[in-house]
Amino acid sequence: MVNPVNPGSQVNRGSLSPFAAIRITEFRNLLFGRFVFIMALRMMTTLVGWWIYQLTNAAFAIGLVGLSEVIPAVSFALYAGHVIDISEKRWMLLRGVLLYFIAAASLLFLSTGFTRAYLSNHWIAVCIYAVIFCTGIIRSFTGPVFNVILASIVPRNILQNATTWNQGTWLSASVTGHAMGGLLIAYFGITGALTAIVTAIFAAFILLSRIKRKPALNERGDQRTWESVREGLRFVFRTKELLGAISLDLFAVLFGGAVAMVPVYARTILHVGAIGYGWLNAAADIGSICIVILLTIFPLQKKQGRTLLSVVAGFGLCIIIFGLSKIYLISFLALMLSGMLDGVSVVVRGTIMQLKTPDNMRGRVMSVNSMFINSSNELGQFESGLAAQLLGNVPSVVFGGFMTLLVVIITWFKAPSLRKLEY
Repeated sequence: MVNPVNPGSQVNRGSLSPFAAIRITEFRNLLFGRFVFIMALRMMTTLVGWWIYQLTNAAFAIGLVGLSEVIPAVSFALYAGHVIDISEKRWMLLRGVLLYFIAAASLLFLSTGFTRAYLSNHWIAVCIYAVIFCTGIIRSFTGPVFNVILASIVPRNILQNATTWNQGTWLSASVTGHAMGGLLIAYFGITGALTAIVTAIFAAFILLSRIKRKPALNERGDQRTWESVREGLRFVFRTKELLGAISLDLFAVLFGGAVAMVPVYARTILHVGAIGYGWLNAAADIGSICIVILLTIFPLQKKQGRTLLSVVAGFGLCIIIFGLSKIYLISFLALMLSGMLDGVSVVVRGTIMQLKTPDNMRGRVMSVNSMFINSSNELGQFESGLAAQLLGNVPSVVFGGFMTLLVVIITWFKAPSLRKLEY
């Protein structure tokens, strides 16, 4: 059977099994390590949002957390892609996890009574922003490596299945991390929660160290850094389906980042505590993991481009409902449904990325994707905080939902190749 994306390759019948990729031992090691690592980072994200709002009592301060991370993440992304393509991947991944461990340990120190005795809330918040700025640099190198290593572990004919499992693992870890973050804050306080985060990151380091060495596919040669970076950018901009999918997600997340306002909604509109906040923060990810499990068993067979546009439009509608709701259950369900729709988007976009990218360019292409997609979460967080400051909490979220719908309409007419895409 011929692969429609890469006609030169053959897809065997075994690749149609939902568990084809999971049978590979090294792939399982990657999934387990990534689960623990992402769970720890999501716990940290949940905790920092709550902590900053507790220290400053200002919605705009939450937005600054996103800005603190996105500036270095975007600034180093293109260079990081070049470095990834010419470097041994396993050591790059382990080094990034180790640096995250140091960052989490720094936050743990800031939460102790010793620090609080010498620093005011204002200066503790400043130090938190500084640590988050450093994690932005780390993420620009570490984030893309996971997807690059994935393609070097599994054969191409089961790459779609492996991508779905990879996204499912990420979303499962995100659900667990968001929920656990709220629970740990409620029962053990910020210092106790950070102790658990530091422990989890160290455990992830041990798990990921089981992966075999992944040597560079590109020689350093005479190609200059900027020439290498431009080569990756040219590939993304010339591959219209790839560019369309990245652009759609970038603007949808930028304007539809309602999750950034969850701490404000939890405390001032829905009036729930840390546990309710943790579950509300995890609602979108719960929906995402449910749909990814379904897609693992029943993958999309056709009209993936049209489906992508439809689910992003539905995502915008869910954000509008969340913004207007004052009932906890409705808010939770709106976020969960938005996560289900976003889960479809994540799987389709991730599959396009893996199938359309040549092996020797994966670091650069994944870094371009990271620069636009992953950083859009932080830009969306900043946009949400700024919009809340200017428009008010509810109008800012509703405005973001309507802007998401507008982005889909524009993409529908301006990117016909994405609308017609099938793989």
